[in-house]
Amino acid sequence: APMLAAVAPVVSAADLAICHMETVYGADGDYSGYPAFKSPPQVAAGLAATGYDTCSTASNHSLDDGADGIRRTLDALDAAGVGHAGSARTAAEANAPAWRKAGGAQVAQLAYTFDTNGHEPPEDSPWAVSAIDEQKIIADARSARGAGADVVVISLHWGTEWQTEPDEQQLGLAKTLTAAATGGRPDIDLIIGTHAHVPQAYEKVNGTWVIYGMGDQIAGPMFDYTGGFDGRGNQGSIGRFTFAPPARPGERWTVSRAEFIPQWYDIDEGRVVNLPDALERGADRDDYREAQESIREAVLSRGAANDGLTMAR
Repeated sequence: APMLAAVAPVVSAADLAICHMETVYGADGDYSGYPAFKSPPQVAAGLAATGYDTCSTASNHSLDDGADGIRRTLDALDAAGVGHAGSARTAAEANAPAWRKAGGAQVAQLAYTFDTNGHEPPEDSPWAVSAIDEQKIIADARSARGAGADVVVISLHWGTEWQTEPDEQQLGLAKTLTAAATGGRPDIDLIIGTHAHVPQAYEKVNGTWVIYGMGDQIAGPMFDYTGGFDGRGNQGSIGRFTFAPPARPGERWTVSRAEFIPQWYDIDEGRVVNLPDALERGADRDDYREAQESIREAVLSRGAANDGLTMAR
């Protein structure tokens, strides 16, 4: 996947790599952009080739092409061998996390979205897209734990577009979800957020890492609500969390290392740039340096450095 080649070494080196698939897939060249997206299904093979293992598919665009869009998207991800959570073709699938074995841990990924842009799910499949409901999220996490998950990862499509600061829903939900525990063990081990189109903070909340917003990895020229081009829409980060097994069975797998890797989508060249790596290799580009600093400021804006978050490449 040439567009993702610069981050493939980072992604493929992970025991488990999780992505977010914001759009649904079209068919036979029937592709479209804003406001109702349909992307080429070949993206799924590109994600697999880059090293991604699972994707969240719950977003405000999940119902842009109704049940057909969901079916095409999940069929393509299945064919590429990429797991998925957050949208579904059947009721049974709607209640199933994406399961992966990673570094000795059984990991369950669940995904939810705040909205579907006013599109209602089909009458015969109200479960087609998983909506954010804090009590259901906690119940689903507990169910995954009961089914054998050592690590439970929650992907949330939330927040306010073009706003670097997490909004009240994000802050409140993060506190509630990270406080949920069973027998003293937190029910959720990591929260990964998307939607705002700009990088947002990482923060350790109640002892659990939360990424409020990763920003965008692949996006064309991004225009904010004023209609003006906003370069932040091509900025993002990769979060890398190293989990260590517990001293005793049944206790929590803990994050022993937390890192972020700034990335930027070069719309002229059509590829993602691993900014620290490119700069370390001698790229003399002011736009790289400015993008990296912008991302770093956003990611660290809620004190994550004090909890050990570091920038990596």
